[in-house]
Amino acid sequence: MLCAVYKSSRKADTYLFVNKRDCFDDVPEALMQVFGVPQLVMVFPIAKRESLGIADIVKVRAALEDQGYYLQIPPPQVNLLSEHKQSLGIKD
Repeated sequence: MLCAVYKSSRKADTYLFVNKRDCFDDVPEALMQVFGVPQLVMVFPIAKRESLGIADIVKVRAALEDQGYYLQIPPPQVNLLSEHKQSLGIKD
């Protein structure tokens, strides 16, 4: 199975994986509005891959089979100051 990956024109570090290039039929309209104009990043055979960047390949494959798309959002940013205060026992 081929997989097409698009980056969002509105949300930084946000990617949409779909089963076919330029086929967004399975993606909810509300998501497409927030995602913006999809910009093609790559097309690759997902069955031959053992891993992906930060996405879990098993979850991506399952989502593509079950719902026809997978949305990869960036991990939440870590507040280093809060973590440092917490390690020192200082409450915010």
